[in-house]
Parts: sequence; C-alpha cells; structure tokens
Amino acid sequence: MVQRALISVSDKQGVEDFARELVELGAEILSTGGTARALRDAGVPVTDVSEFTDSPEIMGGRVKTLHPRVHGGILMRGTAEDAQQLESIGGKPIDLVAVNLYPFESTVAAGADFGTCVENIDIGGPSMVRSAAKNHSRVAVVVDPEDYDRVIAALRGGGLDAVERTALAAKAFAHTARYDSRIASYLGSGAGEQADASSDVEKKPVLSDVFVPTFEKLYDCRYGENPHQRGAVYADADAPVGSLVHSKSLGAGGKEISFNNMVDLDAALDAVREFRDPAAVVVKHTNPCGVAVAETLETAFRRAREGDSLSAFGGIVACNTEVDAGTAEAMTESFLEAVVAPSYSDQALSVLRKKKNLRILATDGWVSGDFQGLVFRRVCGGLVVQDRDATGPGEVLEGRVVTQRQPTEAELQSLEFAWKVCKHVKSNAIVMARDLSTVGVGAGQMSRVVSVEVAAQKAGQRARGSAMASDAFFPFPDGIEVAAKAGIATIVQPGGSKKDDEVIAAADRLGLAMVFTSVRHFRH
Repeated sequence: MVQRALISVSDKQGVEDFARELVELGAEILSTGGTARALRDAGVPVTDVSEFTDSPEIMGGRVKTLHPRVHGGILMRGTAEDAQQLESIGGKPIDLVAVNLYPFESTVAAGADFGTCVENIDIGGPSMVRSAAKNHSRVAVVVDPEDYDRVIAALRGGGLDAVERTALAAKAFAHTARYDSRIASYLGSGAGEQADASSDVEKKPVLSDVFVPTFEKLYDCRYGENPHQRGAVYADADAPVGSLVHSKSLGAGGKEISFNNMVDLDAALDAVREFRDPAAVVVKHTNPCGVAVAETLETAFRRAREGDSLSAFGGIVACNTEVDAGTAEAMTESFLEAVVAPSYSDQALSVLRKKKNLRILATDGWVSGDFQGLVFRRVCGGLVVQDRDATGPGEVLEGRVVTQRQPTEAELQSLEFAWKVCKHVKSNAIVMARDLSTVGVGAGQMSRVVSVEVAAQKAGQRARGSAMASDAFFPFPDGIEVAAKAGIATIVQPGGSKKDDEVIAAADRLGLAMVFTSVRHFRH
C-alpha cells in the first residue's frame, strides 16, 4: 500500500493521470515547483514539500528536497527504531518516489550557454532516486513514464512484488548513471573553456582521464556475428543526427537487422560521406568493393556495382542522396542485404519493398565525412580510443609530386577519388580507380604487394591507365612494379619508407607519376 508518494518530474508525460490514480488508491501526493502546479491545475490534491518539511525552498529552488524529513521518509526501513527516529524529526514514511531529472542533456543539445547547462544539473532529484532505489524493498521508485500504468496495475492487484521492485530500482540506477555520465562527458570535454573560445577554433573531443560513454539499447539483432551469438544495437548519447543508430527502418519487414548488417551499413555510410556529388558505395564484409560518383545516383550505383559485380552479390549499399525510382529499379536487379540513404522517393520505396527481405534504412539527416568524434574498440579488459579519421579530402592536391612525370589534371582527380576510398578499406589497402569509379580493391592482406596483386586481378584490363592509392607507404619497389605491369598510370601514397628513393626510382623507370601525401590512413 502507498500512503504517501513524492512526485517531482521534468518529463510530465502521463503524470497527472498517474497521480490521480494514486490518490484514488489512498495516497497523499507530495510535490514541488512546476509538478505541483501542473497537478493542482489538473485537480489533483497536492501537499507542497516545503509544507511537509516545514522548510521553505531556498536559493531559487536549488534547495527544496534536500531535507532529513524527505530522505528519512524515503530511507527508513520497516523497523520500530527507524519509525521512532523519523517521528522524532516530524517526518512520515514515503512509499513511492516518481522522479525524473532536470533536462540537462536536452539543454546541452539545444546549444545553451555553459552557465545554463550547469544550472540544469539536478542535485535533489538523483539523491531521491538513489535513496528510493537503495530502499526498494519498501519504496517503489519510478523514473520512466512508460512504467506508470504497470505500477498502478500492480498496486491495484495487491502491491509490487520483490521482482518488480528490484527491476524498478535497477532502472533507476541506470537512469542516474546515464545522467551523471552525460554531465561528466560534457564537463570533461572542456565545455567551460570552450565557452570563451572563438567559434573558428576546431573543437575535438577530449580524451579524459575517465572515459564515460553512455549507450541506450535500441533493439536486439537477429544474432551476433554468428547464429550462436547474441547481438543488440545501442545508441551513443553523443551520436550526431544522420548517424546509423538514428536511422529508420522502411523495409517490408521480412528480416530483422543483424549484427553484421549494422557493421557493414556503418562502414558503407562512413565511406559515402566522403563525397558531395551523387555517390554510391557497395560494401562486403566492411570493405568497399565498389564506389562511384556520377551526375545521377542511378549511374553512380551501377558503376559502383560494376566495380566488382561478383563481390557486390549480397552486399550492403549506402547512398549520399535521396534514392529515386531509377536507382531503386537498378538495385532490385541484384541481391542486396540492405540499403541506407538519407531518404527515398515514394516510387523508390514502392519498388524496393517488393524485395521483402531487403532491409531499407533512412538516416533522415546527414553528417559530412569530416565530423569530429571518437572511435573506440573493445579489447580484453578495456578499450582503445582514438579520434575519428576525419581527414582525406584535399590531401592529394596538397601533396608532393615525387616523380619526373607530373600527373595530369584528370589523373589528379582520379587519385583524389581513389585516396578518399582507400581510407575506408582494411589495411593493407590498395584501390584502383578511373573516371570516379573503383575498378579494383585489394583489402586486408598481410603483404602490401599481395594487395596490389588482388586489386589488379579484380580490375583486369580496366587497370590500364587507372590511378592507384595505397593507405600506407610501399616498403619495397615490388608493389610499384606489379602496378605498372597491370597498367596503372599514377599512384598516391603517404611516403615515409626507408626505401622511398628506390620506390621513386622504380616509378620513374616505369614512367609512372606518383604523389606523396605524408598522411597515412590505416584501417585495422
């Protein structure tokens, strides 16, 4: 039985009906500030916390529930000694706490100034939630409006059992943990210092002493990498608009998304963000097997698929602009696992939905390839964390031509395109391209020269006159020699090998043009 409930919420969804139901069950409602006003306006009888504590709110409402009568009422156990001590300070038991916290996260997201964000750090709310969650054997704690109905149903049915109370307490601690992690991330990002910084200063995430990312489960996957493994998708609280986790499923619902689908979709999206003109990327096992840019998306997709039509079977496709009917028709000519794009025309969706097992995702927003962020990977016992590799565009044009032969303007354009693609291919990475389309990709080989051989085999005759990009330097001239034999005309690579002179000499001997960028783009 709930004799007394304390309700103080920033998210007022459903709170009036919830409080009204509690009153019908015989509960006295204690509340503060805006929640109390909202309940009174709805005709719900309310006792102000200041009246309950016989102590006024002070400091503009900063201190209102931090009082022994409140926390004693929540934390008291069902013992005679606790009851006596609570009575001695004029307190009464509180049996239910319904609290959600000041909107700190949404205040930050709205771009509020530093002082406003700090003022939206809740103190009393987390204290009450943690007190109630600790004492959940006696006190029900509710932090999610979605739980109001089931709590009322349980109370009407005789009360919350131990399993239900524990589940609510776990949810409450998760709620405060997420809240604190968002505050720690915000302050740890240097927000205070950045408040006075010029808007022209690039703001990168800070690698703080304690890394506290926050993730919220969105849904379960069909399975993990293999059917015997579980899988689920979690959203990073800092994920920008246009991220894969914010995408909407628009498919026919034939198959759930899988762990591997999500990993491949993310790799494809990451690659296609490099381009502003209509572009399509086909990914297989996280590696781009075909990439193209064209005047129309349909042409770009067809060229990307033709880059390696064998590997494109069962692939993942990402586009950087709305998918139209023509592109959709082209996509249905092949077996694809999933497609992701900012949006789709109605005609395109009608076409794509005929493939009931095709996953169709829309990002409903876009973020360019140079956005700042952190990338992390779980290792046994911890994480490795790094800045996102947000460079690439312009590095070829700003690079240094190291050979006797100078690349033509058209060759520089092909080199720039190949270089953008290469940073998204697993090392050792080799990309061969021409006319803004890939013709051969060598990925994930233990030897760079073997990656060249794989790319050349994929390209065949299309390699003749093409540009080639390498994500890291050539340690020996052999890779250059294999490329020349395949017909490659120009090469871009970072440089930096002890044998750079021998590599350059080989390129000169074979009549190739070569550019050094001095930037490496390994992707492990």
